[in-house]
Amino acid sequence: MNRIKVHITAEKELIVEPSLKWAGNPNVTVLVKAFGLKASIQVVDLQIFASPRITLKPLVPSFPCFAKILVSLMEKPHVDFGLKLIGADLMAIPGLYRFVQETIKNQVANMYMWPRRLEVPIMDPSKAEKRPVGILYVKVVRAHSLRRKDILGKSDPYVKLRLTEEKLPSKKTTVKHANLNPEWNEEFKLVVKDPETQALELIVYDWEQVGKHEKMGMNVIQLNELTPGEPKSLTLDLLKTMDPSDVQNGKSRGQIVLEVTYKPFREADLPKVISMDVVQEAPLGTPAGGGLLVVIVHEAQDLEGKHHTNPYVRIMFRGEEKKTKHRKKSRDPRWEEEFQFVCEEPPIHDKMHVEVLSRPPSIGIHSKESLGYVTISLADVVSNRRINEKYHLIDSKHGLIQIELQWRTYNVS
Repeated sequence: MNRIKVHITAEKELIVEPSLKWAGNPNVTVLVKAFGLKASIQVVDLQIFASPRITLKPLVPSFPCFAKILVSLMEKPHVDFGLKLIGADLMAIPGLYRFVQETIKNQVANMYMWPRRLEVPIMDPSKAEKRPVGILYVKVVRAHSLRRKDILGKSDPYVKLRLTEEKLPSKKTTVKHANLNPEWNEEFKLVVKDPETQALELIVYDWEQVGKHEKMGMNVIQLNELTPGEPKSLTLDLLKTMDPSDVQNGKSRGQIVLEVTYKPFREADLPKVISMDVVQEAPLGTPAGGGLLVVIVHEAQDLEGKHHTNPYVRIMFRGEEKKTKHRKKSRDPRWEEEFQFVCEEPPIHDKMHVEVLSRPPSIGIHSKESLGYVTISLADVVSNRRINEKYHLIDSKHGLIQIELQWRTYNVS
């Protein structure tokens, strides 16, 4: 490989154009049929010079980090070789070498010359991406007849809830001190990525001021048992474990009362992972209901700090704050991190504040500093469903940040 060119695009793809040279003396024998005769010909001193374009797309968080490979040629390849038959060099025959070489080059070019391309699927992009497909609304109403855990015959219960197959932290209710029949009436929203396999996991804990919090009981709700858009009230027995054969599950540990509703997004709002080159336009009119605002922080360029450049991004929206990981000593960091905000109504009049900050080294006298910021109006993402732009950072000489925004609404009336 002599050189390699890398293209930067606004989409989730990596495009490289290497200059390839390969030479060798392979043991290749070709059977040739002509005029009713057969002959075995050996290929010798093979050399290939090619300039392919290799596209890895879409980029996904699962190994090997791309769903398919697309290969095309930017120009006709140069192929050099020799042909031998029983010790004789066939390439010495006038005109034969040029004819065979041009035939090979034209055949290869006809199949793979840009924009024609060879497509090699690696994995199912929809499964690799596991993008949000809906919201699960959970109201933890109450629990009753909980078991005493403390020495004084009391318990301080609270509930942790999470969706399986997610690495996000669990959501928690408040702690109800000295109460075996607590009432919470607290609501939570969880982003669903696979309603066929995911389940809502609930664990009731006894809060302890010192030491480990003790489990009081648990249960799960399979999402595929819920009817989309239909609220459901459930009273679940609290179990010791989720092992059906565990004899300790026969003991009463109390019950928990919940109200759950699964609201899937409209089919038109789900991202078309396979055809990411086209932005789907929204239907005319602004949606009346709520939905999910997805923010993908791709990368930044030309960042510069006065004392250090260890950048991370802070996103502020409706009083909620989210942060990316920091990238150590980088003026051109790439994050590719996704964040989600559940909205009760479309953010037509809202703005999102995005700031790039630099985290100080572990040892140093300088504190964190701002590397620039941008305020994004969200009306366009509501009407277009998806925007992917590079923004100039305010208070930065040349800094840019690439942010992708997606708006997905519910598929229920």
